[in-house]
Amino acid sequence: MVVCETSVVARTTVPIPTRLLVLGLAHEDGSIRADEVYEVGESCGQSAEQLRSCLRRLVAEELFTRQGAGRTAVYVPTEAGQVTLERGMQRVRLSYAQDRAGRGWDRRWHLAGFAVPESRRAARDGFRDVLLGMGGAPVQGGLYVSPHAWDDDVRREAKRLGMVEHLTLASTAELEVGGVRDPRELAAALWPLDDVARRYARFVEAHLEVPERLEQHKRKHGRLADADFLPLALTMAVAYTECSARDPYLPPELLPRPWPGRQARDIVVRSRRLALQLRATAGRPSLFGMFDDMLESLAGPA
Repeated sequence: MVVCETSVVARTTVPIPTRLLVLGLAHEDGSIRADEVYEVGESCGQSAEQLRSCLRRLVAEELFTRQGAGRTAVYVPTEAGQVTLERGMQRVRLSYAQDRAGRGWDRRWHLAGFAVPESRRAARDGFRDVLLGMGGAPVQGGLYVSPHAWDDDVRREAKRLGMVEHLTLASTAELEVGGVRDPRELAAALWPLDDVARRYARFVEAHLEVPERLEQHKRKHGRLADADFLPLALTMAVAYTECSARDPYLPPELLPRPWPGRQARDIVVRSRRLALQLRATAGRPSLFGMFDDMLESLAGPA
């Protein structure tokens, strides 16, 4: 549990998922350093045992392998671990790229279907979860749809899970589900957009004033100590993740307007950049460093 109380943000008590913190410390190559995990985690109220347990689970799930021991250990992603990290960044990259362009649909629906024997139930369920994680929506048993050209990613995941021989891929400019053909109506029927919008709206309401408070802090030549910066970064990340985890990141052409997800992402970017400028400790923190690099590549200078 982290309690964050500064002149910049109101008092907030937010449960911090240890896994989010640990994966947020991944470097560009995906590796995670135990010394950084303990330093940052303990600064944010996580116990050493919580952190050790999370690292052990990542190894047990075969997402990472451990090199070394104790606080000097380095955790290197396996193929599955790298996919997990990359998938998360791809979703974030897609959302911000679509926001900038104001569009993102090739006006085709992309379908992935599979029929897997019950003897391979685990692989079937794993592949289903992958498609859902990519933002796909179930059309009917074993058939999923996305407005994004996901064929290469789906094919790669099917190969990794040994599912290629069971996979069917197709695309079409016309799709009708339950008598609905209009693209916006289809999107609203297939994905829980109302629920996602409500979650984003709550995020916006709770964090709307944070960038301005940071601006005021900046004008007063204030600084944020890590004891304030790190909880601020994590509480906002947790709140945003609760919205984005359910977001299929549909192209703007298929979303209701105005879409609160865009405003939420703008708040995250502005707050993150200002907080980095105000951070008292020299150098960029490793926490969410991959996120910062992605934002720089998309948006250029602040």
